[in-house]
Amino acid sequence: MFDLFKSGSGEHPDDVKGIRHALLQFVKQELQKAEGGEGANIKGLGIYINCTSAERHVYEAAIFTEDPDQLKNEIQRISDDYSLDLPASWALTLSFEEAFPDDAVKMQKLPVALFVKTKTHFVKQQAKAYLKALSGKTLQPNYEISSEGGKYNIGRDEKAQSDEGYFRTNHIAFPSESDDERNKYISRQHAHIEWDKNLAKFVIFADEGGIPPRNKVKLRSALTEQTVKLHATQIGQELEEGDQIILGESVVLEFSFQPKP
Repeated sequence: MFDLFKSGSGEHPDDVKGIRHALLQFVKQELQKAEGGEGANIKGLGIYINCTSAERHVYEAAIFTEDPDQLKNEIQRISDDYSLDLPASWALTLSFEEAFPDDAVKMQKLPVALFVKTKTHFVKQQAKAYLKALSGKTLQPNYEISSEGGKYNIGRDEKAQSDEGYFRTNHIAFPSESDDERNKYISRQHAHIEWDKNLAKFVIFADEGGIPPRNKVKLRSALTEQTVKLHATQIGQELEEGDQIILGESVVLEFSFQPKP
């Protein structure tokens, strides 16, 4: 629906267009997660902004404070495009300098939080996401993961024996016998994805076979176009819409909240 931005600093958007695009991307992603992707139970959205006084005029322009219906129309268009089924009666509130509600979800790069009010007054923290290989060959063309599904292992072959001797099930598997040469750079225990309840996000971790000096795990952000390398098994990286997970030399998985053909 709109182009992803790239800020001049490489860290966060600092102009009206960049902030607005980032905010709309964030709202879309959270709506996809709320109520498992069903928007019919949503009563309203609250957007909270705690920027500096010097930045306030930029944020006010980004959210159309002179015509709040304009931002609501943009969000409604997203809802229609992605079949999120917001009810006709949903309301939008915009607040500056107020404390973020406890149940609000905070943006990573901007001083913004979103509160989704449902009939039970909180966001149901459940989500589904999808993974598709853009390069390399997986056993299945697409994979669905769920916030209720626990730990999803990524690696070479569906059943693989670790260096310690135990057998591991790779839920997202790259077969050794594939004619795609890139698969050979995937470790038997390369990485895993799990749902973080505190963050309300999917998080990817490198496993023993996916950190140097063995193979690699990198994450390229769709939002900032930055690439982060995972150097330790204990430190994960949050996954956002459109992020690309780079495994080994050039195998790429795309993460999305929408199934891909």
